[in-house]
Amino acid sequence: MNEQPLNADEEAAWRAIARVATFLPRIIDAELLRLTNLTLSEYLVLMLLSEAPGRSLRMSELADGILISFSGLTRLVERLERENMVERIRAETDGRGQRAVLTDTGLARLEAAWPGHLASVRRVVIDHLAGLDLPALAAALNAIVDENASRGPRGTTARQRRRR
Repeated sequence: MNEQPLNADEEAAWRAIARVATFLPRIIDAELLRLTNLTLSEYLVLMLLSEAPGRSLRMSELADGILISFSGLTRLVERLERENMVERIRAETDGRGQRAVLTDTGLARLEAAWPGHLASVRRVVIDHLAGLDLPALAAALNAIVDENASRGPRGTTARQRRRR
C-alpha cells in the first residue's frame, strides 16, 4: 500500500472526484424524478435490460451492472414489477435463479424518459467536459470501479458471491 501523501494536483483531483461522486447521483436522480417519475436506479435497471439480449438479465448480473446489493435490487425490481415495467422469471439454466425481463411498458417508459435524461446529462455533465479526452476519462473512471468493486461495502460483487 502506498501511503505517500498526495501532491497538490492529486489532492485537487481526488477532492473533485469525491464531490462529483456525491453530488452527481443526487442531481441526476432529482432531475429524473421531476421529469419522468423514475429514480436513477430505476432508469439504470430499465436501460441495462433494454441493452441485454432478449431484454433480460439474471438478477445477479443486474445487481453487478448497477452496483447495488442483491437485496436492494430485489426491492427495486419489485417496485418496477408493480408498475408492470419489469417481470421476473425463473432462470432457464438452473431453475433456482431469477431473470429480470423488461416489459413493453418498461421499454416505453424508458424511451419516454430518455430525451429528458439526455438533456439533463448534457447540461449537468457533458457540457462541462468540452475539450477533454472523453475516451481516456471514461477508461480511467471505469478502471476505478472495475478494479475496486470487490472492496465495496459488502466486500464482493454478486458474481463473486455466487462463486463461493
